[in-house]
Amino acid sequence: MWPFNEEIVARAIYNSELPIISAVGHETDFTIADFVADLRAPTPSAAAELAVTDISDLKYTLNLYERRLKMSLKRKTELMRLRFEKCMNSKAYKDPLQKINEYYLILDKYIKSLENSSVKKVKDCKLKMTKEISKLDALSPLKTLSRGYSLTSFSDNNKIIKSYKDVKTGDKIDIRFTDGTINATVN
Repeated sequence: MWPFNEEIVARAIYNSELPIISAVGHETDFTIADFVADLRAPTPSAAAELAVTDISDLKYTLNLYERRLKMSLKRKTELMRLRFEKCMNSKAYKDPLQKINEYYLILDKYIKSLENSSVKKVKDCKLKMTKEISKLDALSPLKTLSRGYSLTSFSDNNKIIKSYKDVKTGDKIDIRFTDGTINATVN
């Protein structure tokens, strides 16, 4: 057993890429090879049993994996079937135009709102413009003339005469009424 305690043997076992089962001694004997091997068996016959799997255990394990795989596939298939049914029962598949029609209704609502806003804005602007025109009309000299007043200016330069002190005898003036103008000379 001493050769299994040699350093060169221990290094070879440790560096081996293949799995090594050490079974040199008989139960109580230990060597350095036992400590560096991947697995230690108490006897060479026990090492043989460890190296080769029992066929009945292997069949049992394979059957177990097969049952698990079948159950897993069955569950996955059922899950996929449920997802497929859910998709096929969704509104998108049953009535694909429903969502488009809903968006048309929303779009119509926005268009009506926009039209109403535009009409209201135009009415508001017209009302405001009418008020402003009324203000301008009230301040208009033509409006003043229509109430019986007249506008007097010099004939030569159209300068408005605001006071009797602005004219002298012999000045030529124009007197404007709502329906026409009279030329006159100051006496």
